[in-house]
Amino acid sequence: MDTYRVKPGQKLDLSKIDPADTSEFNGDKDKSKGALKKLLARLDALQEVMYAQQKHKLLVVLQATDTGGKDGAIRDVFSGINPQGVNVTGFKVPTPEELSHDFLWRIHRQTPRTGEIKIFNRSHYEDVLVVRVHNIVPEKTWRQRYAHIANFEKLLAEEGTTILKFYLHIDKDEQKERLQARLADPNKHWKFNPGDLDERKLWNEYQAAYQDAISKTSTAYAPWYIVPSNKKWYRNLVIASTIVDALEGLKMTYPESKEDVSKIVVE
Repeated sequence: MDTYRVKPGQKLDLSKIDPADTSEFNGDKDKSKGALKKLLARLDALQEVMYAQQKHKLLVVLQATDTGGKDGAIRDVFSGINPQGVNVTGFKVPTPEELSHDFLWRIHRQTPRTGEIKIFNRSHYEDVLVVRVHNIVPEKTWRQRYAHIANFEKLLAEEGTTILKFYLHIDKDEQKERLQARLADPNKHWKFNPGDLDERKLWNEYQAAYQDAISKTSTAYAPWYIVPSNKKWYRNLVIASTIVDALEGLKMTYPESKEDVSKIVVE
């Protein structure tokens, strides 16, 4: 899955990356089921060791255009993990209190604790995406935030946080189908926001904003991955595989007992 990793300084053109790519699976969803099942079981086991060891932290950042699949990815990839060690935070429009601080203030308060997997459903990157597209702050302000973000993530990494950032890549036609599906199903009307249609008109502006943000903030310590997400099952496979590889790289082990319990017998 390293093929989807954005190298530091890499010039990015999202229009040249196929959002329908399914790699060696060649569109075969059934073939992927066994692979995903094994990955999720491994992820569950690794999370348990991480929670027990209380040494490492994992931050998973999910970004996407509307209908990109952030909620679905969280549900499908993390649903089998012990909820004690996983926490999800979604970042919406800042509150007045949050706006009275620097843009990273509300983010830093939500970073993972030792032994925890933290998932950001949208993140600090909204402050170089939405604010840029809608001209909420001057260009000078959002441009200098790239460096602030990179330094912030370097701080987290040096303090023991493994950072994985995923852009869920869909095309405009796929977004149209997903929005229409929400309208066609009364049980999904609650998910439809008429404002999404206004955002859809700014598709090209958002693509340009994502390209710049990802190119300027994908680092060795906090890499971005462009996840082909037209096929939801493949999206899940890429995310799960990347996370499992990263956690296995930490070489985690269960902590030893502080006392010798080898001769204890429970009566």
